[in-house]
Amino acid sequence: MTGSTIAILPDKTTLVHYALAQSIAVIQQAIADHGYCTLALAGGSTPKPIYEGLAQQDLPWDKLYLFWGDERYVPVDHPDSNAGMAKRAWLDHVPIPADHIFITPTTEADPAQAAQRYEADLKAAFAPLQPRAEDGFPVFDLVWLGMGDDGHTASLFPHTAALGVTDRWVALGNKGDEPRITFTVPLINHSRWVMVVAAGASKQAALAQVFSATAADLAYPIRMVRPTGTLDWLLDADAAGELTLPGAQWVQP
Repeated sequence: MTGSTIAILPDKTTLVHYALAQSIAVIQQAIADHGYCTLALAGGSTPKPIYEGLAQQDLPWDKLYLFWGDERYVPVDHPDSNAGMAKRAWLDHVPIPADHIFITPTTEADPAQAAQRYEADLKAAFAPLQPRAEDGFPVFDLVWLGMGDDGHTASLFPHTAALGVTDRWVALGNKGDEPRITFTVPLINHSRWVMVVAAGASKQAALAQVFSATAADLAYPIRMVRPTGTLDWLLDADAAGELTLPGAQWVQP
């Protein structure tokens, strides 16, 4: 994997503070550049304290447009909902306009129809916004991603059909028998800034393959994340372990 930067932080707490500071800087730069910032949020346990930190900031909330890179097919008030977690940790505590928050629909009888509906929601949201790529894909200012122990990201799981979707913004993903709604690889890759945050020793085996010269993309889907903009990997020391990662820098904030 090339074209990425890797920062290793001494522990998870420091990682969260660093990711928060980096995110604020990207948000502020996007607003300075074109008057607003479009963000795609991630789920999981690691982003939660980042969101809690954002809830304590004084930012121009009316200039943020928020989306979700993936979602479990559960109601927002379900404990497994990515949107529900973000609402409780961050969004319910700041005055972001309701029409700037685009929660993934999860109430359709057919999850595939929900994926189509979310793509339509994104297209309507981005219609008045710039910049746009020449092929019509939107250009997110910031996409937050995590990485599973199996090398998946968003709901792009190893050897699943969603990995092959190249002509749509949103696809139906699946984890075993569980349906998910997920951004497609090309949608992620049109972003100005992608930030992957991973913590814990359980990530080491996947990271070794992600940065291997020979591993297969379909086996470790996060290898397919190659944005036109910046790709930042933020790891804690437990995740990095003794791995040799190309260009990695230890950061002591």
